[in-house]
Amino acid sequence: MSAAPDSAPSPLALYSVIIPARDEEASLPATVRDIHQTFLREGVPHEIVVVDDGSRDSTWQVLQTLRQKIPVLVPVQNPGPHGFGRAVVHGLNHIKGDACVIMMADASDSPDDAVKYWRLLNEGWECVFGSRFITGSRVVDYPRVKLFINRLANLFIKTLFHIPLNDTTNAFKAYRRGAIEGCRPFLSPHFNLTVEIPLKAIVRGYAWTVIPITWQNRRHGEAKLKIKEMGSRYFFICMYVWLEKYFSRGDYRRK
Repeated sequence: MSAAPDSAPSPLALYSVIIPARDEEASLPATVRDIHQTFLREGVPHEIVVVDDGSRDSTWQVLQTLRQKIPVLVPVQNPGPHGFGRAVVHGLNHIKGDACVIMMADASDSPDDAVKYWRLLNEGWECVFGSRFITGSRVVDYPRVKLFINRLANLFIKTLFHIPLNDTTNAFKAYRRGAIEGCRPFLSPHFNLTVEIPLKAIVRGYAWTVIPITWQNRRHGEAKLKIKEMGSRYFFICMYVWLEKYFSRGDYRRK
């Protein structure tokens, strides 16, 4: 955890949810409805930006139908090139909110946790990271092989950067707009964006905190993350930010 947040934070007006989606026709209706209903119940002003990242199924048609019932839904299409990271950045380029949260289309992330993020951002934190592996967290049906690789990867990152965060690879994180803008430009086309943004935010001096969260495995479709394809990409972006931390002489730190 970084230093204490701003003692007099600027009030936040709109919370933008960014959901990258590729072939998620079965998952999106429940995911979007749950987020919307939870935020309404908790009084969180919001928009839900879903990025169709070149889907080959009826994802786009499903979004058009959902939009008729959920007016805060903002469907956008990433014309390409495609990739998880590119879809998220495309969504970031379309948000209207002064804070945002990245959530998965498969309902693995809890809307209640996203509300907790919003409240912490309003306390002055610039970044709020969830961990699935600290006291108070809950993980449901995590594949054993992926869990083992996840813990090794996060231990490597934690040791390399000397940080207490033990779940850097999790995409489910929230940011004030200033932190997002301060971490540009983004280099990662794929799932390695999930480590690029938080590591840049930490290295560049934005105030961050960590809370326990709940995660559950998807109910529909197939996971998009392919571990064999991503190992070297994660390593590349980690080393890129590590070089910035130790050799850039603070050129990219927040002013």
